[in-house]
Amino acid sequence: MDTEKKIALIIDCDNAKADAIYGIMEELSKFGETSIRRAYGNWKGSNPWEEVLHPFAIQPIQQFPYTKGKNATDLAMTIDVMELLFTESIDIFAIVSSDSDFTPLAMKLRAKSKQVIGFGEEKTPQPFIDSCNSFIYIDKFKKPTDSDVTTSNIERLDRNKLRGRTEIMNAIRQAINEDAEENGWALASKVSAQLNRQIRLIPKNFGYATWPALIRATEYFEESKNSKGQLVFRIKKK
Repeated sequence: MDTEKKIALIIDCDNAKADAIYGIMEELSKFGETSIRRAYGNWKGSNPWEEVLHPFAIQPIQQFPYTKGKNATDLAMTIDVMELLFTESIDIFAIVSSDSDFTPLAMKLRAKSKQVIGFGEEKTPQPFIDSCNSFIYIDKFKKPTDSDVTTSNIERLDRNKLRGRTEIMNAIRQAINEDAEENGWALASKVSAQLNRQIRLIPKNFGYATWPALIRATEYFEESKNSKGQLVFRIKKK
């Protein structure tokens, strides 16, 4: 039986909103146990992250702004992550930030065969997104209420909006072409795996739980099941 993966959650409080933690923890619960949880920032004074530290058992790490214009938080996070890399048995590093300065760190972790999940706002520079195994936008993450227990308000893109996302459509075509049999049909599982390698943004960013659900919503590709009952896709014949 597979053992549960261990996750280290590292939060850049200077570049992430506190209410996003609800959605972040919900997503990480799908991957394994978040045994290490640290939030880096200046806790001298008002910090919106303070009210979520205790409920989520997050350890606050104090960082003073020693020099104006320099981000001490980034350096402290990087040092601690590297220490964790060599002293703890961590399978997944979850980095919460919209700062491209963490691009080299994510690349180093992946070079050491660690999975990196990035969480940040849509303004996050592409290099950091690309350096992660997967990246999840937190702009629509929110605190649940008694009347609305959901942790996000992510918009589900309709057919036209999906077709307008050239990167997604091209990636789907490429994935189907690369994994297609002679008859043109490609296993949905292989297409999904290919998309996960090509696109760092997971389908949830576009309002869908899985890649097959997103592909189906485009209404641009043919869908069927093979002789084994497995879901398959192919590019529509003109």
